[in-house]
Amino acid sequence: MEEESLFSAFAGSVCKASYTNSPFVDIHDFSGGNFRGPRPFTLKNLPEGYLIEASTDGIGTKGVLIDAAKTHALAAYDIIAMTASDITRYGGVPLIFINVFDIVSVGEVGDETSETYKSVLRGLGNVAKEEQIVLLKGETAQMSVCLGSEIADSKTKLNWSGTMIGAYHKDKMITGNTVAAGQVIIALKENGFRCNGISSVRKAFRQKFGNEWWNNVEAKESIRQAATPSVLYDRLVNTLHGWYAKDFKPEVVIHSVVHLSGGALKEKLAKDILFPRGLSAVLDNLWEPAEIMKKCAEWRGITDDEFYEVWNGGQGMCIIVDEKDADHCLKRAKEFGIQAQVAGKISKETIPSISISSKLTPGKNIVYS
Repeated sequence: MEEESLFSAFAGSVCKASYTNSPFVDIHDFSGGNFRGPRPFTLKNLPEGYLIEASTDGIGTKGVLIDAAKTHALAAYDIIAMTASDITRYGGVPLIFINVFDIVSVGEVGDETSETYKSVLRGLGNVAKEEQIVLLKGETAQMSVCLGSEIADSKTKLNWSGTMIGAYHKDKMITGNTVAAGQVIIALKENGFRCNGISSVRKAFRQKFGNEWWNNVEAKESIRQAATPSVLYDRLVNTLHGWYAKDFKPEVVIHSVVHLSGGALKEKLAKDILFPRGLSAVLDNLWEPAEIMKKCAEWRGITDDEFYEVWNGGQGMCIIVDEKDADHCLKRAKEFGIQAQVAGKISKETIPSISISSKLTPGKNIVYS
């Protein structure tokens, strides 16, 4: 019981340290100094008429890769990427995070299990500070045998989900309704897998390294690469969108934000944005996928068209802007340490389609229609 209380107190201290992260959030701490208790919030410095929204998601089975790679301290990039981007992509700004952290057990005072799980929460505090997000509160659930994994005997299994609270404004919504021919698609580089298609990654590992791939010493570096944390784009996009400007005026008009999660380019760009509006696109300058992504495709025998549907193919997010604004977006991305490039252009064709110059197989062209 001693470590349970110490762990909860530690988690509470990580949250408390984040309470001044956001220029838009005030926390009113009525807990009396305890790590439990009421901590209501009010919002400030937002445009008149703002609206509140929430988005819930999790890291899915990427937790298995994280546990196998022992990169627990970086897991927060994935949970924040999955929850914050679902607000950013519609023109909102993520503000407050609440999470449920499923673990096997908090362990004993000072042991490896306890320190590993604490590194997850410490990492969350670091990411929240970088992203100006407040960690309101959370729940650590000791699940024991109820927490499943391929790595059945691991003492540091994890499953992580949470809810991001954000603000919208009717005049700042990004709906895709202004997407038109002549606009360009800017691809923001991703260094690995986000939190989608991980079941296919694990299947690739089983085919290459055996059913107990996590115990195969030859798989160690590949596992580490596959567990690479997600890149966060929200601060860049919301700066371009004007959330941090005094008058909230956008630096450029963003016509659409495409978060390349499940379904990737085929679903998120083609079917959700372009095809309903009778539009097409040629993507002839996408990013090179991470080498581990190419290897997993080879081990699985995945075709090029499946590749860009199951995984992100090297870009975690795309933004659609007017061609005249592209240079400004690329300059801003560089300032935020994000690699960005114009990946293609939107057009109006008789039959809507999206054409992709594949980076998996040189010279291969993929067409979704």
